[in-house]
Amino acid sequence: MMILDDIDLYRRRRVLYLVLFFIMCVFVARLVQLQFLYFEELGKKSSDNSLREIPKEPVRGYIFDRTGRLVVDNRPSFTVTIMPFEFDRRRIPALARLLSLDPAVIADRLKIGEAYSRFAPVKIRRDLDVGTLATLEENSDRLPGVGVQIESKRAYITGAHASHVLGYLKEISESQLRTMSAEYAQGDVIGSAGIEAEYESPLRGAKGKELSVVNVRGQVVGSFENGRNDILPVDGENLVLTMDFGLQAFAESLMADRRGAVVAIDPRNGGVLAMVSKPDYDLSLFSGVTSPELWKALNGDESKPLFNRATLTRYPPGSTFKMIAAIAALEGNVVSPHWRINCTGAFRFGNKVFKDLHVHGSTDMTEAIQRSCNVYFYQLMLKVGLDSWADVGRKFGFGQLTGIDITEESPGLLPTTGYMNRRYGEKGWTRGFLVSLGIGQGELGVTPLQMACYAMAIGNRGEFYQPHTVLGIASRSEAGHVDTLLYQTRRITLAPSTWSLVREGMRRVVMEQGGTGGLARIHGLEVAGKTGTAQNPHGPDHAWFIGFAPFEQPVIAIAVLIENAGYGGSFAAPVAGKCMERFIYGSVQQPPPPRTAAITGVIAPGTTGERNSQ
Repeated sequence: MMILDDIDLYRRRRVLYLVLFFIMCVFVARLVQLQFLYFEELGKKSSDNSLREIPKEPVRGYIFDRTGRLVVDNRPSFTVTIMPFEFDRRRIPALARLLSLDPAVIADRLKIGEAYSRFAPVKIRRDLDVGTLATLEENSDRLPGVGVQIESKRAYITGAHASHVLGYLKEISESQLRTMSAEYAQGDVIGSAGIEAEYESPLRGAKGKELSVVNVRGQVVGSFENGRNDILPVDGENLVLTMDFGLQAFAESLMADRRGAVVAIDPRNGGVLAMVSKPDYDLSLFSGVTSPELWKALNGDESKPLFNRATLTRYPPGSTFKMIAAIAALEGNVVSPHWRINCTGAFRFGNKVFKDLHVHGSTDMTEAIQRSCNVYFYQLMLKVGLDSWADVGRKFGFGQLTGIDITEESPGLLPTTGYMNRRYGEKGWTRGFLVSLGIGQGELGVTPLQMACYAMAIGNRGEFYQPHTVLGIASRSEAGHVDTLLYQTRRITLAPSTWSLVREGMRRVVMEQGGTGGLARIHGLEVAGKTGTAQNPHGPDHAWFIGFAPFEQPVIAIAVLIENAGYGGSFAAPVAGKCMERFIYGSVQQPPPPRTAAITGVIAPGTTGERNSQ
C-alpha cells in the first residue's frame, strides 16, 4: 500500500514540476518579448505616460513689398486641443456646448487624431475668442486632457487685397497628410493658394517641442529636466515681394465694381508690380476659421471672386494681338514695311464681308497699328499663314505657361494647323478662319499676365524675363539683406527694323493724333500701347489695353482687361495710363475733362452697332 502511495506522490510532484516549468517558460517568453521585440514601442508608451510632448508652432514668415512695407503680419490665436489618452469621451457633449460645436465634429476629429497617435494633442477648434477661452479655463478641472495652444494667424494690414496673389492658409487635409512630410500633423495649417502655397516650405519654418512631466491623472507637474531636452521652433523665413502695394491698392480702386484684371510688370527684371483680379475677396475671412456657409457663398457667387482673372482667363485679345501678325510678316519677308492697302471699311473674302469701324483709306503697316485698321490685318494674315503667325506668337509666350510663382495659371490657346485639324478635321475649316485671327479673334485665348509679358518683351526689344512676385528671402543674420531668387530670362531675336516699326506704331497709338489709345497719355512722358475690343458672343465686348512707359527705357509694362466694358481705348486705356503714372510719378494728376480718343478716318457705312476689334 505504501509503495502505491509513493508512486502516486511521485506522479503528482512530476505534474506539479511540469506545470511550474511551463509557467516559468511562459513568463520568460513574455519577458523576452517585452524586453527585445516590443522594446521601442512599449518604451515610447511608457515615456509618454510620464512625459507629455507638446509641439511648439513656429511663427510663419512675414511678407514685405518692394518698398519694405509689411503687408502680411501675424496675430496670436488660441487653439483648443485634446490629448486622446487623457480625455474622457463622456465629456464630449459638455465640451461641445462650451465651444459651440457639434459633438459629432469633436468625436470625428478625435478619431482621426487617434489614428496617428493617442499621445499627441488633437486640434479641435482654432481662433478661440477671449470669452470662450475664459469659460474653458473656468471648467478645466472637469475637462482633463483639454488644453489650449497659442498659435498665430495671418493679418493683412494694407489697403490692398491682392487676394489672388498672396493666397491663404487652410487646415491640412487627410489626403495631404498621406503625401506630405512627417513635419505635418492633423490640424496643421498649410498654404493653399498663391504665394502662401508656392513658398510654403520657407514660410512655414520648423516645429519645436516642449517636454513636461505629468502625473497619473495626466496633469502637468513641471518641465522635464528644466527644459534641457526641449527643442525650440525655427520661425519661417520672411519674403520680400517685387510688388508695390501702393500701386496695387490704387489699381484695385480703379477696378472697383468691375470685372477684369490688371497686371503690371517691371520690364527690367520681370517682377510683378501689381496684379489685380476683380471681383476679389477679403483674405481676412480666411485668416481664422472659415465657416462652411462662407465658403459655399464664395464658391456659389456668380461673379466668381475666387477665380483669378489675371492668370486663368482665356479671352481673345482683339487688336492688341495685331503686332504678332506684323512681326510674322516682316520677319518672313512676306511684305515690306511700306506695303499699303486701301481701307474702304470692309473686306470681302469668299461670300463673307468682314467689316471695320472706320474707312482708313491708304494705310501702311505703322499706320495700321496706330489706327487699328482691321482691313489691313485681315489681308496681312492671309499672306502670313497660320503656322508662321503661331510660331511668332509662341516666341512671345502665348499658348504656354509663363512660369509665374503663384501656383495657378492657364497656358491659353494659340491655334496651329495641327490644332485646327484635330478640332474641325482637315476639311472642316478654311482660310476664312485666318481672317478673324488676324485681328485677335476666333480660336485664340490669352491671359492678362501673358499680355503684360508681351508688352514687356516689345518694350525691351526682345528681352523676356520670367514673371515673378517674390524678389527674395530676407536674411536672418544680416539686417536689410535679401537673398535674391533667380528666374529664367531669354531673348526674342528679331531684326532691329522690326522692333522699331512695331514700337513706333504703338507709340503713335497713344501719342499721335489718330491713335486709338490717347486716353493712356501721361504728362511729360512718351507712352506706347495698343487698344483692343474683343468680341464676346455672350454679351458686350471686352476692353483691352497693353502698353509700356517711358517709351525709350520702360520701367513699367501693363495689361488691362475689363469684361463687357466696350472699346479698349475708352475704358481700358485710361486705367492703364493712370496706373503707369501712379508708379512713375508716385501720384496721379487731376484728370483732364472727359474726351473720346481721336480716330482718323470716317465712319464706315453700314457699321452702326457692329462690333470692332480696335
